[in-house]
Amino acid sequence: MIVAIDGPAGSGKSSVSKAAARELGFAYQDTGAAYRAFAWYCVEQGVDLHNPDDVTDAVPGFDYAIGTDPDRYYVRVGRHDVTDDIREPRISAVVSAIARVPAVRERLTAIFREIMASTERPGIITEGRDITTVVAPEAPARILLTADEDVRMSRRSAELAGTQPEHLVAEQLGARDRLDSQVVDFMSAADGVVTIDSTHLTFDETVRAVTDLVRATMATDRN
Repeated sequence: MIVAIDGPAGSGKSSVSKAAARELGFAYQDTGAAYRAFAWYCVEQGVDLHNPDDVTDAVPGFDYAIGTDPDRYYVRVGRHDVTDDIREPRISAVVSAIARVPAVRERLTAIFREIMASTERPGIITEGRDITTVVAPEAPARILLTADEDVRMSRRSAELAGTQPEHLVAEQLGARDRLDSQVVDFMSAADGVVTIDSTHLTFDETVRAVTDLVRATMATDRN
């Protein structure tokens, strides 16, 4: 059972997807981590991130692994555990640039599909930017998880409480959405994709909306 979840920055994709996977006994895949990990790899290798050819040349050497158990999450590049490193501001600042390179998207999409196909659990929730339309367009359950911009900004500010001023969080949130929207459309639901708007939902209610949809889809498939 493949569940594909898209959504803008600050919509709660990662936290909601992980919690839903835990409740369902599914695996969980954060595709954004792969782009961040590749950005980290390029930075460490001294790749010119403004040169698409140089970025493309770095793709074959990228050795990536991610923990899909929602309770044992990790991200590795080769022998390096980069779970925390990929969240550093220096990586956040460049990840959108490398995500626009076609060879990067092609290779990472292949990795995502390999991970989905190899899970030993009853299902896997994969979340990111273009999951419902590019990575897993045939997934039985496809969801666009969204919320009003001010709500997304407030939630992201709460996550980063004490580390960044709210106006800076808002600027980064908007900038990331603008950059990423040049590559994929993650703000509107494609045909067959169910929109879950969490603007007026609590975290637990949002998780329940996802798990209810997945269980309903599984029941329909069995029938």
